[in-house]
Amino acid sequence: MKITLLGTGTSQGVPVIGCECEVCRSLDYRDKRLRVSVHVEVEGKSLIIDSGPDFRQQMLRERIKRVDALLFTHEHKDHTAGMDDIRAFNFMQHIDMPVYADPRVLRQLQQEFSYIFTNTTYPGVPRVELNPIQNEPFMVVGQQVTPIAVMHHKLPVFGFRIGDFTYITDANFISEEEKDKIRGSKILVLNALRKEPHISHFSLPEALSLIEELAPEQAYLTHISHLLGLHREVEQELPPHVRLAYDGLSFTL
Repeated sequence: MKITLLGTGTSQGVPVIGCECEVCRSLDYRDKRLRVSVHVEVEGKSLIIDSGPDFRQQMLRERIKRVDALLFTHEHKDHTAGMDDIRAFNFMQHIDMPVYADPRVLRQLQQEFSYIFTNTTYPGVPRVELNPIQNEPFMVVGQQVTPIAVMHHKLPVFGFRIGDFTYITDANFISEEEKDKIRGSKILVLNALRKEPHISHFSLPEALSLIEELAPEQAYLTHISHLLGLHREVEQELPPHVRLAYDGLSFTL
């Protein structure tokens, strides 16, 4: 399994429009963060989790030429806005793109992308196959995916575990029952928005505490805002088995 973090930024991305803080002015490529998304390649199949506003740019940057399925964690725009660009894969692969999400999220996609789902579609619009999922394991192109139900303030969100890899974004609470699904993961990617508490995201201290509790072999922090600080400085504050993620980071299992 090869995992590539396509984007590691919060909903505004980094740099933030109009901001002159030292992070937004940084020349370090690791401080340039597109909206969160991840590419998982496993046994010859190519899965994407979340297609945000930067989806097209991410596909081009990583030269991804095939996508077999698209999974959504939740319906917020910074996770869904780029779904239109899956039409390039429709054309290349001659398939309707399988999309997996909670029924609530699928209904929101049908509303936001209503032109895809009308009875008289315009030529060239994306073609998708909607697959509702519940909080129980499901199969995607031959791979078992285990949803992990987390809370994003009052909004239910799914994290996903595929083999020994667990990916959780946009969370500030995980129940004990759902934590049990994460335990034993070799790699955990977890959101850590900033150092100060936040109403709907784990802060850096909260994320580090949870990582210590769950004890993955390696953890990476994602969904990072400019308020967290410069990548090179925050990295020095972390335990050896925890790293800040950055756009384009890839690792294998």
